[in-house]
Parts: sequence; structure tokens; C-alpha cells
Amino acid sequence: MADTNPTQSEQGATYSQSGVNIDAGVELVRRISGVVKATRTAGVLGSFGGFGGLFQLDLARYRHPVLVSSVDGVGTKLMVAAQMNIHDTVGQDLVNHCVDDILVCGAIPLYFLDYFATGRLNIDSAESVIRGFAKACLENECALIGGETAEMPGMYHGEDYDLAGTIVGIVEQDAIIDGSTVKPGHRLLGLPSTGLHTNGYSLARQVLLENGPGLHFRLEDGRTIGEALLAVHRSYLKPVTTLQNAGIKIAGMSHITGGGIHGNTNRILPEGLRLQLIEDSWPVPELFRLIQRTGRITDEEMMRAFNLGIGLIIILAPEDFEKTCGILSQQNEPCYDIGEVTES
Repeated sequence: MADTNPTQSEQGATYSQSGVNIDAGVELVRRISGVVKATRTAGVLGSFGGFGGLFQLDLARYRHPVLVSSVDGVGTKLMVAAQMNIHDTVGQDLVNHCVDDILVCGAIPLYFLDYFATGRLNIDSAESVIRGFAKACLENECALIGGETAEMPGMYHGEDYDLAGTIVGIVEQDAIIDGSTVKPGHRLLGLPSTGLHTNGYSLARQVLLENGPGLHFRLEDGRTIGEALLAVHRSYLKPVTTLQNAGIKIAGMSHITGGGIHGNTNRILPEGLRLQLIEDSWPVPELFRLIQRTGRITDEEMMRAFNLGIGLIIILAPEDFEKTCGILSQQNEPCYDIGEVTES
């Protein structure tokens, strides 16, 4: 009698043989369910794991609500995270970056959705990333309402992964901040960054890691370069909402990302206006000075590629400037008078 037990080749190809591990995905969902549920806010409807995230607006709280959304990634900072085998901080980076992007419009966050794509799913690193998402969502009081994990062998190399995130927030229509009321003489108040945040890493890695001192070189503050490069992109939600609750009228805000101080702040200035920065008006952190010195980078290129220690700029009428500084000082929030708006 012929052997009726088929060989592996006769059984046909399987998903796992192609490099996609469905069981690993199921295990990841099991691990993260608790931390994701912990971010649930009053507007979230439905249960964890649905096909779509449901959120109900409390319309009684608003007169003319406007939804504000943004999508972004972390860039090649992910490569530093992989080299350091530290993955929770990039999850926080992504949430906070998106929060700041809508904050400069005057919006507070409602919910966040993530996308995690990899060549081969490492459950431990993916769990760390998502725990980072959840931590930042809790700190910003927004819900982690949904996400997608995609395992795509051939598209990504090994356990390399990429991240994207989408945030949705809300603002009253008459409270939208768009820079339209900015006038000559308005002051520029700078709030400090925690480091590179999520921009300029391709240049920083080339200078410091590929051709420079390396991840484990220690800075004057005791941190290694790797630790400094992974410093979490901070959220400015709390200081800004503190100012708004105190009645400070903010004429404009800019989140300093790729393009630097000029590139990002010019986006919100009315036509015919320009920035006049005060030289040496804020401390430039050592990490940026090391990048410039090691790479022999011009001042102009540094201003275009990096935030240079200023992560958010608030534009204020001159009469509001001192009061604003006082409020921030009471919150132990450093701030710097970095210049003014002038006619171009």
C-alpha cells in the first residue's frame, strides 16, 4: 500500500514558513491588553481589539468643536534604539511628538493610534514600544484607542521595525491658534527641548556614531552619547495648558522639528514678518555642540537640522511676556526670551 502521509512539501506552504508568525502576534496582544486598557478615557466606546476604535465626543462641553489630527514617525532614532536595545522611549517619542504637533494649533489630545511594522516580530521589543505608547498616552490624558502590528519579511530586514502614529485632538473654533494675530514687536518665548527630540538623527548618527566617538562616549553630564540621543521627546501640553488656564493669550506657537527654529516658526507668521533672534539667548546643550564640532558643521546647517535646545516657541504680545514667564517659573519650567517678530 502507498504511503498516505504527505510530506512537508506535499502539505503546501504555510504562513509561518513565509516568515509571518501569527502566534507571536496573538501573544503580543495578550501582553499589551492591560496597558492599553489603562489608557481608556471617558469617551472610549467598545472593547479592546476591535476592527476600529470608537470615541464619543461630549458635545455638551463644546460650543463649536473642531477636530485636529496629525500623523508622524520617529525617523532614524529607531536605529539608535535598536543599537542600545532600548525600545520604550521611542514609543513615548512618537506620542509626544504628535501631541505637540496639534498643541500648537491650540488642541488637546483625545486619542492616539499606532502602526508597528517589522520584518520579524520580536515580542519583547514590540511590547516595550507599545508600553511606551501607553505611558505617554497616560501622561497626556489621551486614549491609546487602536493599533496595527504588521510583520513583513522581505520589506524590512530581520527584527528592524518602523513606527507611525496618528493623533486626534479637539479645540474650540474661536480658540484655534494659527499665528494670524502675530504682529511686529511680539516676543518669542522659547521652552527647552530634552535633546534632539525626533529630528536630525541621520546627520547625528553619521557624525557621532559612524565617524565619531560612538554610543558609549560620555558627555560632561555623565550620560553616554547613546543615552543622550534616546532622551524622550518631551510633551509641552502641561505648560501650555497652564498658561491658557491662567488667561494668557497666545498669538502663535511652533513645534521645532525638522527645519529648525526659522523653518518651523516662519510657517505660522503672516506675510511680511520675520524672526529676529537674540544671539546666545538660550543655552545650547553639549550634545549639539559635540555634533557641530565633530562634524565641522556650519551654524546655518545646525539651525536647519536641529532644534538646538529649543523645542517649542510661544509668540506673545509684549505686555503678556513678563506675566507668562512668572507663571512658568512657578511651575519650575525654564523659558528664554529668544527674540521678537519684526517686519521683513
